[in-house]
Amino acid sequence: MTSLSDPRQFLIDLYATAVAAVSAEKCLPPYLPRLPDGGRTLVVGAGKGAAAMAKVVEDHYKEDVLGLVVAPYGHGADTTFIEVVEAAHPVPDEAGKNAARRIMEMVSGLTDKDLVLCLISGGGSALLSLPAEGMTLQEKQDINHALLRSGASISEMNCVRKHLSQIKGGRLALACAPARVVTLMISDIPGDDPAVIASGPTLPDPTTCADALAILKKYRIDLPENIGEHLESGAWETPKPGDVRFARNESHVIARAQDALDAAASMSRAAGITPYILSDRIEGEARDIALMHAAMARQVVTHAQPFAKPCLMISGGETTVTLRGNGRGGRNTEFLLGFAIAMEALPGVYAIACDTDGIDGSEDNAGALYMPDSLSRARRKGVHARSLLENNNGHYFFSILDDLLVTGPSRTNVNDFRAILMM
Repeated sequence: MTSLSDPRQFLIDLYATAVAAVSAEKCLPPYLPRLPDGGRTLVVGAGKGAAAMAKVVEDHYKEDVLGLVVAPYGHGADTTFIEVVEAAHPVPDEAGKNAARRIMEMVSGLTDKDLVLCLISGGGSALLSLPAEGMTLQEKQDINHALLRSGASISEMNCVRKHLSQIKGGRLALACAPARVVTLMISDIPGDDPAVIASGPTLPDPTTCADALAILKKYRIDLPENIGEHLESGAWETPKPGDVRFARNESHVIARAQDALDAAASMSRAAGITPYILSDRIEGEARDIALMHAAMARQVVTHAQPFAKPCLMISGGETTVTLRGNGRGGRNTEFLLGFAIAMEALPGVYAIACDTDGIDGSEDNAGALYMPDSLSRARRKGVHARSLLENNNGHYFFSILDDLLVTGPSRTNVNDFRAILMM
C-alpha cells in the first residue's frame, strides 16, 4: 500500500481502487441470468463499459450467445461471438447510427422463448443514435452540441435524447417483444435511476415530449421547425410505466458511484486516514461545487470542523460546465482549477478529481491532481489561474504543472470521483 509520505501517489492509488471496484469483471458475473431453454440469446448494448461487459458475458456463456454492442472509439474489447462496434461520443456519428439500426433489426422477429441481454453504461445515449422519424443525424448532432455547452444536467439531456430517438426511452425493449429482456447497467446517473442511464433504451419512460420541449426552451436551444412541431404534438412520445409489454422484463444496476466511494473509503481506513463520504450524487456547475468543497476543507484545516485531521473527504456525482471560453478541459480539471483558486495554497491539502471512465470530457486525461503548491508553481511559470478558469482552460493549467492524470479508458463509468486529503 502506498505510504502517506507520498500524498500524490496515495490519491492516484485511491482513484485506481475506486475504478476497479466498479469494473465489469468485478460487478457483472453475479447478475448473469440463466439462459432460456429452447430459445435464442442475443446480447446488445451500448456505453463506455459495453465492450468490457460483452467480454465478461462471452467468457461466461461462450458460443451460446451472439450479438452486437457499441462502445466509444478506443474502448473496444477482444470478443468472438459478440461484435463490438466503435462510434463517436459525446456527439453521435454515422457509425453509431448504423449500429443502432442494426441492433433494432437484430432483435426484430423474436419469440417469447428468446432472451435479450442488454448491457448498458454511461455514454450509451450518444452511441445508440437512431434519430426520430423525420429528423436527420445532423440535426441531432447540432442539438447534442448545444446541450453539452448549455450546462444542462445529464438527466435533462437524456430526457431530450429519449424523445428525439427511435431506440431510446424504452423503444428498444418494444422492438424485442415478446422476447424477455434483462438489462444490466453500470450507472453514470446521480441517483441511479435506471430509466435515465443511457436514456433508458429498455425501460419505460415517465417523462414526456412536453418535458423535453421545456428543457430545450430553458436553455434557449433553437430547434428546426419540424422538430418543435413533433414535440409540441406529442408525436414522438415514449412508452410509459405500466405498459404491459415491459411486464416480463427486468433490470439491475450492477455498479454505481457509491460502490466506488465505498472502495476508496475502505482503502483510506486501511491507511489510517478517516474517510468521510459527502455524497454520491453531487450536481451543479463544476466551479461552484469546487467552492463548496474548498470551504469545507478550509473549515477542517483552520477549525477542525466538522472533521479533525488527518481525514479524507470523498464525493461523486456529475458536475456540469457552462462554456464561457474556448479553452481545453473537462469538468474535473474545471473543478480542480476552481478548487486551487479557492484554497490559495493552504498547507496540508491535496486533491484529485477524475472521471471514472478515464476520460475527462473529450480530452486524453482522466482528470488531475492538486498539490498545496499548485498555484505558486503556476505563478512561477507566468500562468494566471483565474484567467484560465474564465476561459475554461483547466487542462492547460494542470498540463504545465505535469499534474494531469492520464490512464486511458477504464471501460466503466460511474461519473466523477473527487477526494480531498487533509494532513
